[in-house]
Amino acid sequence: MTATTSDRDPTLHLIGDPGEATRAANRRERLARILQRGGAFIVLIVVTLLASLVFGTRFASIDNFLNILEASSFLGLVAVGMTFVIIGGGIDLSVGSLLALSAVLAAFGSQYGTVVAIALPLGVCGLIGLFNGVLIARARMAFFIVTLAALLFARGLAFAVSNEGNKIFHINEDLAVIWLGQGSVAGIRVPIIIAGIAFLVGWVVLTRTRYGMAVTAIGGNEDAARLMGVPIARVKTVIYLVSGLLAGLAGLLVAARSSSGQSTIGVGLELQAIAAVVIGGTLLTGGSGSIAGTLAGVLLLNVINNVINQVGTLNSYFQQVVSGVFLIIVVLVQRYLSREQRL
Repeated sequence: MTATTSDRDPTLHLIGDPGEATRAANRRERLARILQRGGAFIVLIVVTLLASLVFGTRFASIDNFLNILEASSFLGLVAVGMTFVIIGGGIDLSVGSLLALSAVLAAFGSQYGTVVAIALPLGVCGLIGLFNGVLIARARMAFFIVTLAALLFARGLAFAVSNEGNKIFHINEDLAVIWLGQGSVAGIRVPIIIAGIAFLVGWVVLTRTRYGMAVTAIGGNEDAARLMGVPIARVKTVIYLVSGLLAGLAGLLVAARSSSGQSTIGVGLELQAIAAVVIGGTLLTGGSGSIAGTLAGVLLLNVINNVINQVGTLNSYFQQVVSGVFLIIVVLVQRYLSREQRL
């Protein structure tokens, strides 16, 4: 009689089939990866469905969804740039101040015409972002110190241009720049379209180009990326340049939307952008993340804010409480899922 496998090795009754254990581990790893990348979308869908059931057409209407998308577009532009920064292993604390500076400069420049109103804020914010990148990549200064200094510089410059916030520049309604904030194409508001293009371009660059691969490699292991021949300094410089430009573009759209530029806006926006990126599944340690996840994170934060507004009796600052709780939960879940992928 031929002996079975279990007859030849009775310990297999205790330890089970090694092949099955490996397959189970692989399934857990795949599930952890899916949850890390798509968890924000799942939560977004659940929150949206629940809000639709509770508030009905007050929430689940085309106009309200367009309002959510428009509110998300300004944060979304900043978050696209922040996604690249964090995946590349850094943080940009200057984006909120850059948005305010851009809005003030756009309104200030509008008295000289549309071209100046667009070129001035984008040029200045791009230069500040470039300067950040050079100091971080070439001078090897800590990104925290550099971008914190840029935060203070940009906010101070915004206050200086606006006479310590006492002078609010207004944009003439006849200027074409107003269309960027208040116009629409086929019923879709222009800021939504611009943010959508930014997310699409960001997704293509991150997932389909050598530059995107280089950003991920640098965030994952900078020393290994250097040995692979990745131009570290050039890639990092471009990351912060793009982050500054996108923050400047967001500020320009805010100014065009409100027909004015105020130096007090954008306070804490950098933290909202970081929260949206991390909630979307991007690891704060760098080397892993996605533009699609950031989109889900931005939408989730604004859906929550909209729901709070629907309740009406809650203070608007309650959104910050909810965002903070979400952030802590997401970071804890990310750590668990990352550990599952390593097992």
